[in-house]
Amino acid sequence: MEARSVDVIPRGAEWQYEPKWDGFRCLLSRHGEKVDLRSKSGEDLARYFPELVQAALALKASIFVLDGEIVVPRGKAFSFDDLLQRIHPAASRIQKLSQETPALFLAFDLLGSPADRKLAGSILRERRPALEAFARAQFKSQPAFRLSPATASYAIAQKWLKQFGGGSDGVIAKRIDLPYQAGNRDGMQKIKKFRSADCVVGGFRYATNRIANRKVAGSLLLGLYDDEGLLHHVGFTSAIKQIEKPALTERLESLIAPPGFTGNAPGGPSRWTTERSAKWRPLKPKLVVEVCYDHFSGERFRHGTSILRWRPDKAPRQCTFDQLRQKAADPMKLLK
Repeated sequence: MEARSVDVIPRGAEWQYEPKWDGFRCLLSRHGEKVDLRSKSGEDLARYFPELVQAALALKASIFVLDGEIVVPRGKAFSFDDLLQRIHPAASRIQKLSQETPALFLAFDLLGSPADRKLAGSILRERRPALEAFARAQFKSQPAFRLSPATASYAIAQKWLKQFGGGSDGVIAKRIDLPYQAGNRDGMQKIKKFRSADCVVGGFRYATNRIANRKVAGSLLLGLYDDEGLLHHVGFTSAIKQIEKPALTERLESLIAPPGFTGNAPGGPSRWTTERSAKWRPLKPKLVVEVCYDHFSGERFRHGTSILRWRPDKAPRQCTFDQLRQKAADPMKLLK
């Protein structure tokens, strides 16, 4: 299931609230001696988290499907940087990190169990008790698995939102009267302290100055896919750390290839366009970055955005306009 961004926590008896964890979303399944870890984009995560594979094999249940979040503890918080280190091609490096910074799996939904292999078709009001019973019976012997908390209390959800940080960046609200619906955003909403969007890096521009007599990237050109599969330019971000620019530039240059954007492209007719701003390099749609923004209108970010993190766990085609279609409050109800 996907979540729709909203500005406020929905209220009502039909909602269940959970912390929104800052990790890798993952479907973890076991069928006998086979364990599968699958990202939101459908990528296989098992090779990056061998300790979770072993922990899953050590559970008593031999058949189950869990929806949850992979996180890596660091002190009293979860470290997304340590999590990113796992996306590494060297098996020896992954094995070393799995011992030094072992991951946890935070389970928040049960889609299949020995008692009910088709639990995903049941409503959340029935799935949550099943998950809690499964966790009580299975997780005590394997500390790598943890039950993510849930509440029906709006007050507790507000408290979670106010206390975001350390690995939680908001609140998830789920409809308890709906079955598990892959791809549907109507039954699940996410509330953050800021607005963010996952975007494809469709191109870049070089900076006007140089570091060590070499051109470096100055800004990333962001894109989103429409319903027809066209990638549209929606804005840019120039908030790239100076120390990271040389390595990032090499990575970008290795992906240079037209057309970059297949819909609206940068450098179109505009009275603000200059010779410099029209020059950009198109990229293969391979990189996804999560950016923070304050306003989106007219199919683009109105101001520059800030980079929150790179998203190697997310497929570029998942970066659509749909994630920005937030439910707006009725302005008349705010007037007295």
